[in-house]
Amino acid sequence: MIELKGMTWNHVRGYGPLEATSEQFQLLHPEVQIRWDRRSLKDFGDYPVDKLAAEYDIIMIDHPHVGISSTQGVLVPLDEWIASDFLCDQKMQSVGPSAQSYYWEGHQWALAVDAAAQVSAYRPDLMDGRPVPSKWNQVLELASTLPNGRKVGFPLCPTDAMCSLISICANIAGGEFIDETNGIDPEAGEAAVALLQQLLPFLHPKSLDFNPIQMLDQMSASDEIAYIPLLFGYSNYSRSGFARKLVHFTNIPSHDGRPHGSILGGVGMAVSALSPHIPLAVEYAKFTASGVIQQTAYVDNSGQPGHRQAWIDADVNRKTNDFFANTLETLDRAYMRPRHGSFPLFQERAGVLLHEDLLQGSSPRDTIARMNEWFKACKADR
Repeated sequence: MIELKGMTWNHVRGYGPLEATSEQFQLLHPEVQIRWDRRSLKDFGDYPVDKLAAEYDIIMIDHPHVGISSTQGVLVPLDEWIASDFLCDQKMQSVGPSAQSYYWEGHQWALAVDAAAQVSAYRPDLMDGRPVPSKWNQVLELASTLPNGRKVGFPLCPTDAMCSLISICANIAGGEFIDETNGIDPEAGEAAVALLQQLLPFLHPKSLDFNPIQMLDQMSASDEIAYIPLLFGYSNYSRSGFARKLVHFTNIPSHDGRPHGSILGGVGMAVSALSPHIPLAVEYAKFTASGVIQQTAYVDNSGQPGHRQAWIDADVNRKTNDFFANTLETLDRAYMRPRHGSFPLFQERAGVLLHEDLLQGSSPRDTIARMNEWFKACKADR
């Protein structure tokens, strides 16, 4: 018996579909057993891929890691193992830039089996008939006028505060707001920090503590949170029976009313170059990323597929109260973060800095200036 070891993250969206597709793969390959370990959501974004590659055959990764991982030689260039017609289908059926996000320096380092970006969430029963905001001034108006006991939520723990800052900057200034030498465009960055500061007095009191999962847990378990403008979407909460209250998802607000600039998330399935079973691991990755599996076993077992065929499927949307149909425009207009080797470290450090400054009420100019000093220091470290 051959055992493949995989590493994913510890949420049912992260492990449910992989355990299910592993069982189906094993029916086709009785000689193979796949075991999945789980790491925290924070470790998913921060833990070094090279250390995981030394222990696991299959690794679920975040796309900003492909730059440094490719230079370390720890991931398999999948284009050398997978036929071009399969990879072409993955590109053509990508949700937004998901497939492209794992393509770097001429090679495909992972398959986009899971697609996500920051979207909006709301509880129709708590909105008092008000429309979901499409612009940030409408978010401010909603947050300041909701009845007592109801709040706008906003997951602003350090990691997610930085993700939201990136989304707002990309919406204000477009995809070139980060200069490879100097960092974040000061005008866009300061406007984004100022917007977060304007919202803070009206937000749910746990906003600075919570990540998206914690915020959605709170939103679905109580009647305290009516609306969340930015958070990584989880289709699980829009499925009947998953939580006490159903959460609906939709496109993000923006400065101009068009849902563009949302930071791209999602998960890619990579294969360790150190694995003794590369052909089998690649075959499983292909199996899981295929349109038919993404549209059936993957999404049916709490997954959030990366293949467009699933996102536009009527039955898939019926099961998820139109999560996919209602957020697809945001995904298609999403912003892909830099993938050079220093960016993951910068994002982690900058998130801590931003969180501290939001707590202390620092000036937006000082926050962005300090953040860009971090940017230059992280570049120098590499």
